Amino acid sequence: MKIPLQSKKNNKFTRKQLIILIVCITTGFIIGYSYKLTKNHEKINNSYIDQEESYREDLIDQQERNKELAEELNDLQNRLREYEKSFAENEVEYEHLIEEAEKLRLLLGIIPAQGGGIQVTLKDNEYNPNSTNPNEYIVHESHVLSVINELKISGAESIAINGQRLKSNSYIRCNGPVITIDGKQYPAPFVIEAVGDSKTLVSSLKIVGGVFDQLLSDNIVVTIEEKNLIQMPSINDEA
Repeated sequence: MKIPLQSKKNNKFTRKQLIILIVCITTGFIIGYSYKLTKNHEKINNSYIDQEESYREDLIDQQERNKELAEELNDLQNRLREYEKSFAENEVEYEHLIEEAEKLRLLLGIIPAQGGGIQVTLKDNEYNPNSTNPNEYIVHESHVLSVINELKISGAESIAINGQRLKSNSYIRCNGPVITIDGKQYPAPFVIEAVGDSKTLVSSLKIVGGVFDQLLSDNIVVTIEEKNLIQMPSINDEA
């Protein structure tokens, strides 16, 4: 059976359109894909550019911080040189301050003390039956305090009574035949030790009309000895 000529022409035209359609679709797909690739590439490039810009800003910040630190270091070095210069110029003054601080620590009793000094012993005298007042023959707190005050005035670095180190605020109270020192009781005899220049301390006590003479006039038995070495613990060690 033969197909009419007109039908053949219609079939050929349809195939041609189909081919053109396929070519157009393929071309459109390629163009669209290329456009997408271009956009992605632009995004990647923009991302790299943004990241590079961020790194550049961080680098600038670090450089500024390094500059600030360098200036701060330079300032500290200059201040250190000023301190060193000041210390060199006032070395004698600093040594004097250190000595004064050491003396204060000794007086406060916060560090141990040792060195030459003297030992003063106060004893009750024998009671005279002809006397009407037995208190005239025993050691009272006033006697102990007179010795301690004279020792302090004469430059004693540290003082102890019957082995107990005195503090700057120590209190002494008389209770009959015993004395109380910072809450602790001690009977006679009372042994007072002082670290310091022994010659100066003895001279101050034995000055004419001084403490030594007053104690003798009050019927107190007094002995004074120079010591090459006296050792006293700190008040913290005693505690």
